[in-house]
Amino acid sequence: MRRRKREIPPSPASPPSAARHPLPDGEREKKVRVARIGAAHGIRGEVKLWSFTEDPMAVAQYGPLETEDGARHFEIEAARPAKDFLVARLAGVGDRDAAEKLRNTDLFVPRDRLPPIEEADTFYHADLVGLAAVGEDGAALGTVIAIHNFGAGDLIEIAPAGGGEPLLLPFTEATVPTVDLKAGRIVVVVPPAASE
Repeated sequence: MRRRKREIPPSPASPPSAARHPLPDGEREKKVRVARIGAAHGIRGEVKLWSFTEDPMAVAQYGPLETEDGARHFEIEAARPAKDFLVARLAGVGDRDAAEKLRNTDLFVPRDRLPPIEEADTFYHADLVGLAAVGEDGAALGTVIAIHNFGAGDLIEIAPAGGGEPLLLPFTEATVPTVDLKAGRIVVVVPPAASE
C-alpha cells in the first residue's frame, strides 16, 4: 500500500511568481516549518538541527529561516550530516550558551517561497493542518491539528468535533482515502480499534 507523502521538496525553486503559480487567498502569508533547532553541539555555537525537508541538507538552500512570528531570522552558514540530524552553524551564534538558548526553536519559510507541489499525494504539513475531517458518510469527525512521524510512518492527529482525546491515525490511503484541499477537508476511515 502506498503511503501518503508529506515531504517538503528537496530544494527550492526560484520564488514562484503570483502569475505562474497563484496561491489561494491567505496561503501566501502562511509559513511552513522546515526545521527545528535542538541542543547545542560542542562549544563553538553549533546546534543540532532536525530538517523536515525531503533532502535534509536542502534546508540550508531555502534562504533565511525565521520563527513563526517572524521576529527572528536565522541563516545557516554551514551544515553537515550526523546520525539522525544535521550539525549546523548559524550566523551570529558563536558559543554554546547562545546555541543552547535556541533549543526547540522551530524554523519556518514563507509558503510562497516554496515550489508548488505537482506530485499527487504529496502535501505540505501547513496545507493539512486545519482541514475538516469527515467520515465516509460525511459526518464531522473533527479537525486536523498535526502530522507526526515518530519513525514508523506518518500519523495524522485529529481533534474530535465533540471534544475528548485526539485521534492519532496512520496517514495512509486506506485510512485517509481523500484529501481535498480546495474543499478544506479529508475523508477518514476510522479503524475499528481507534473508534472504541
